[in-house]
Amino acid sequence: MKQYQFNDVAALQELVSDEFGPWSNELEITQAMVDQFAALTGDDYWLHTDPEKCKEMSPFGTTIAHGFLTLVLLPKLTVAPDWEVVGFNNMLNYGSNKLRFTGAVPVGSKIHARSRVKSVEASPKGTQVTMEQHINVVGQDRPVVIYELIFMYM
Repeated sequence: MKQYQFNDVAALQELVSDEFGPWSNELEITQAMVDQFAALTGDDYWLHTDPEKCKEMSPFGTTIAHGFLTLVLLPKLTVAPDWEVVGFNNMLNYGSNKLRFTGAVPVGSKIHARSRVKSVEASPKGTQVTMEQHINVVGQDRPVVIYELIFMYM
């Protein structure tokens, strides 16, 4: 596995790519997952939690996952990179630049994800790495979630 010093921005630029990495494992979205998320967040809108009503009234014909549920599943969909950043004292989730929910995730479907390093920049606080991540319903070309996550290595 290739290693990069966290403060060697020039070397880390090698990771920046327009190409996405491989697809992650697939994860099935179940009604139980959706119901647990609804209970935790208080978002129990019928489009997520009432399969019978969805059969009759939903344009999807079934319940769908919350957008934020789909997003928070990203750690389960991560592919370990073939590179490693080393030499830092702290790595922080610094936030995000972009988050879009571009499609529905029907209960019973499977999702998978892939990512790419979009940018590496030096900042006064450390080295900022922006990862673009896409979550797709398996078998669909268009992502249902587009997310840009920023890490700060210090």
